[in-house]
Amino acid sequence: MGQALAEWLRLREVADWAARSDSLTRATADHVPGARPLRMLDLATGTGSNLRYLMERLPWPQQWLLVDRSPDLLGLVRARTAEWAASQGYRLESREHGFVVRGADLEAVVETRALDLNLPLDDEIFVGRHLVTASALLDLVSEAWLRALATRCAAAGAVVLFGLTYDGRSSFSPPEPEDDWVRDLLNAHQRRDKGLGGPASGPDAHDAAVQGFEAAGYECRVEVTDWTIGPDQREFQRQLIEGLAGAATEQRPDEAAAIADWRDRRLTHLAAGRSRAVVGHRDLAAWRRGV
Repeated sequence: MGQALAEWLRLREVADWAARSDSLTRATADHVPGARPLRMLDLATGTGSNLRYLMERLPWPQQWLLVDRSPDLLGLVRARTAEWAASQGYRLESREHGFVVRGADLEAVVETRALDLNLPLDDEIFVGRHLVTASALLDLVSEAWLRALATRCAAAGAVVLFGLTYDGRSSFSPPEPEDDWVRDLLNAHQRRDKGLGGPASGPDAHDAAVQGFEAAGYECRVEVTDWTIGPDQREFQRQLIEGLAGAATEQRPDEAAAIADWRDRRLTHLAAGRSRAVVGHRDLAAWRRGV
């Protein structure tokens, strides 16, 4: 499972970066404090895609704390960031518990920490953070978790930026009759307990997060950041289709044959080079009102 997830994260990084909101990222950079180094907390880091996306787009020097409950995924952050840094002309120096990325216009000290993110959230990781961020996380957590997150961020006075929260929408072209049915089964599956405070918010997470941060005194800005996946992204689409079918089957095992038939037809479209997909996401940036 760890290797499969790491490969999925590698494939989706291209789609993630293409979808993310440049304007919200710039607004976040404008609202972080002038204190340096800029101290960031990245939650559910995975293999570090959010770090790599933001590192060049935020003021420097930077200090990052990357937190994930999977030591195996965190163990891949340095190697994947080293590849990215080399492609950008930066130097990466290993350190105990992390590394440093340096370049003419960049300096980022990065620490990784394996930590269970279930409730209650660890207050210590939020203290003194200027920015709290995550990517593809909020739809996996409960509404209680989202409220606790907003409370911790407000106590720290942190600006927040959460990318790529799934919002329940998806479509394929050319269409198949079961597309909406499979999507609805996925959405039901998304609401299962993911070990983060109870049943996950799933497709309702974005609205719940906005409500939670507004109640905590934040001004929120939102943009639609859908994946738009073309036939050239064949392996990514294949894994997406297989993942949708797997989740739908777990939700309705009595309909496994019908779901497998849907999957096979979708894969036939993909093999023929005519398959396209859109998956709905939203980015959220927020800062304390009046700041």
